Amino acid sequence: MRMDWNELKQAILTCTACNLHKSRTRGVVGVGDEKAEWLIVGEAPGADEDAQGEPFVGQAGKLLDAMLAAIGLRRGENVYIANVLKSRPPGNRNPAPEEVAACLPYLERQIQLIQPKLILALGRFAVQSLLNTEEAISRLRGRVHQYQGIPLVVTYHPAYLLRNLPDKAKAWEDLCLARETMASLKS
Repeated sequence: MRMDWNELKQAILTCTACNLHKSRTRGVVGVGDEKAEWLIVGEAPGADEDAQGEPFVGQAGKLLDAMLAAIGLRRGENVYIANVLKSRPPGNRNPAPEEVAACLPYLERQIQLIQPKLILALGRFAVQSLLNTEEAISRLRGRVHQYQGIPLVVTYHPAYLLRNLPDKAKAWEDLCLARETMASLKS
């Protein structure tokens, strides 16, 4: 896939590669600095994201913004936010393998265009898609992985953290690992 940003955005917005296009309001490309050092990858748009065409705009988005602020980052400033899936699964169900397979080339192209210094993967489907593994997040946390030579840090999805408050402390550890990893890349 050798598209520039405009071609990629248009391809995502008009994609019919899986059945999700039939129930979505719009495709959700991503948002932020297209030359960011930080790439945040979530799972799939929810209802708010589908309506607004931007990732992480609901309650999970508010928590993500707070998480980023806690490590000195702000949405849109050296940060790009995307999802593995570009269309909302009905009822916020889990993505099907064929849906991930249809959308993953778009995310891969976004990564090629952005050339981030670090990827922060949020949630099981983002983590498993990028690392090509079936392992649970709990087993993958706490260390730096690689995605095509780019350091990748794993943590829980903000929507999960809203339902599982005790795991916020673990997510904080992951954010600190990401911040330390980025600092080591710059030194």
